[in-house]
Amino acid sequence: MFFKRMPILLALALALGLAGAASAASAPGHASLLIRHQTRGCHTWSVNGGPFKASQSITLRRGGWLTVTDNDVMSHKLVLTSGPALRIAHPMLNHTGASVKVTFAKPGVYHFTTKPGEDYMSGVKTIGEDNVLRLTVHVS
Repeated sequence: MFFKRMPILLALALALGLAGAASAASAPGHASLLIRHQTRGCHTWSVNGGPFKASQSITLRRGGWLTVTDNDVMSHKLVLTSGPALRIAHPMLNHTGASVKVTFAKPGVYHFTTKPGEDYMSGVKTIGEDNVLRLTVHVS
């Protein structure tokens, strides 16, 4: 009985293996993240021009990179909170238009946040509590 089903099991195992390899190969090699100011919640970010939200999630392939740009009215420091170790060369985004490129050499799940700094200009008003920016990067 087992030998009759062996070709089916082998085909299924092969298909699952190829599907996993295909999904890793189809993951994009890079992404962009833009931080902006808004009245409610103070700041949000957008992945590749998508909707602005406080929490984002993206998938990249190993060796891929993420460019983070600060268009907020305050500085932000990009902080890795968990995941494989990586080096962020210049994590401080200390002026409007500042950006940092993060390269992911190892597969895994990376979690980031930012530590917001002071406003660049006085008189900036917001409504409600400031959003805590969170980012999850899945690297295959």
